[in-house]
Amino acid sequence: MIAFPAYAGSLHIRDADTIVVDGTPVRLNGVDAPELKTRAGQDAKRWLTNYLRGKAISCDLTGERTYDRWVGICYADGKDIGASVIAAGQGLDCPRYSNGRYGHLETPAAKSRIRRARYC
Repeated sequence: MIAFPAYAGSLHIRDADTIVVDGTPVRLNGVDAPELKTRAGQDAKRWLTNYLRGKAISCDLTGERTYDRWVGICYADGKDIGASVIAAGQGLDCPRYSNGRYGHLETPAAKSRIRRARYC
């Protein structure tokens, strides 16, 4: 694992499962968030932007990459961001990559309105 700390001043939110920390794009491992082209995706990005504002961000990277992104688990003030996204109903668990780590956090509302990606 590769770890690096950053703060919200050096943070950009692409969508609810990809953040850019100190210029490094990070795909939140095991999170299936709705695409930005959907209303749910826009809402999820807005939620994550507000949630992360002012928090200290750190990531443990797996060393794997997907497209231009590193894969990892990131934390906001020590709390798993992926878990927060899913518990807030802004995304779903992607068990293929999370090994079911977040399944218990999925909300009924998210399960009914967000379509799980086929690759999960």
